Amino acid sequence: MSNETLTERIQQIANAYEEIRLTAQQVVVANQHLIEEIFISMISGGHLLIEGVPGTAKTTVCKIIARLIDYEFRRVQGAVDIQPADIIGVRIYDREKNEFVLQKGPIFANFLMVDEINRLTPRTQSALLEAMSEHQVTIDGITHPLADPYFVIATQNPFNAEGTFPLIEAQRDRFMFSSTLTHLDGENELEILRRERAGELDWRVYRDRITPIIGPADVKAMAAAVREIRVDEAVLAYMRDLVLATRSHGDIRLGASSRASIAFLRGSMARAALYGRTYVIPDDVRSLAIPVLAHRLSLTREATITGITTESVINEILDTVEVP
Repeated sequence: MSNETLTERIQQIANAYEEIRLTAQQVVVANQHLIEEIFISMISGGHLLIEGVPGTAKTTVCKIIARLIDYEFRRVQGAVDIQPADIIGVRIYDREKNEFVLQKGPIFANFLMVDEINRLTPRTQSALLEAMSEHQVTIDGITHPLADPYFVIATQNPFNAEGTFPLIEAQRDRFMFSSTLTHLDGENELEILRRERAGELDWRVYRDRITPIIGPADVKAMAAAVREIRVDEAVLAYMRDLVLATRSHGDIRLGASSRASIAFLRGSMARAALYGRTYVIPDDVRSLAIPVLAHRLSLTREATITGITTESVINEILDTVEVP
């Protein structure tokens, strides 16, 4: 056990995050909230769901983060013909050994990115999400543990895209956070052009320059430190009140489950560490409200028809629930 104080360990987390954030900024334009949400999810043991249009640097961000944290990174492109075995793996007969051996799928990497998860069939989605929640897979009756630490990012197209199978509520609920990416604004679009002109947008230019800042063992140590962060009873009650408010709001058909409460707690503790604090403040909770709640809420038909969005409902809840 380390002799360092909690304050020292938390400061190390804050320093590592700042170095990772600044390094990622060299390649990625905008989307800084995504880097923060990825890092919080990682040290909280959660997974991240991203919805957005193509071309928003999702894959590049994931590759950079995986490189900086020295994770084995694998990517799966969603398609209707992808079978569970293509992701999980399969046992094949080895004639030389005269036995069946496991041919591991990409799910055994530390960091798995599933692009366009809603193009996978519900059967393949279920197999993937079961592995995410249990951190193990069963192949031909034999259980195999996944990597530790283990992290999944899944992306999906907007629900009205053709050829998609939207995740059902119970499956979306297993993601700790969701994040919505949109096209860049005018100034950031101009920055993209400047970097392209200077030859600074190609991932291959940075791939060999970027060296790991921390490793999987460091992530596990960070997770242990985060669990020691103090959360006052009043802040816990604030998390509870936000979740309860989603269950009684008139525009919400299905409110947030207890998994949302747990995501608020774990995420707020991790965010406090990123900002060098050994205690959680209400702003930690408020800043995570949309990532925690947006994918867990189902609006009523009437609310959807009138153009009400989950984000506007969450902001209304934030405005009405008393802050400690």
